Amino acid sequence: MEKATIQDGKMDSNQSTEILIIVGDTNYKTTLADNETGREFLEMLPLTLKMKDLNSNEKYFNLSKYLSTETVDVNSIKSGDLMLWQSNTIVLFYKDFKTSYHYSRIGKIENPNGLMKALGKGDIEVEFKKVE
Repeated sequence: MEKATIQDGKMDSNQSTEILIIVGDTNYKTTLADNETGREFLEMLPLTLKMKDLNSNEKYFNLSKYLSTETVDVNSIKSGDLMLWQSNTIVLFYKDFKTSYHYSRIGKIENPNGLMKALGKGDIEVEFKKVE
């Protein structure tokens, strides 16, 4: 499938891998980053995670497995960014904001409209699966 992918925060046109992030009844098509972190995350799928809320802008889950990291200074977070904090914390952001933190990119939801409402407040179950 010819698609734009995310590499070092920039869109790059080549082969890409898509997954679905499912929140309740809503499916969010997500393009994985073309890096080792994204590839290792893909190998873990399907996953259903009970994600916790942090700072009213993100949901996170601490994996028992460590993934390869390719940290970058992202400068700003966009709603729909799927990142890895340190080497084992999956973070799904649902608000835009500036940051000085460093993350490894996993992927990006193509159309995050309604994501904040779907994720709601507090802990929530989020499913990650390969596109069939």
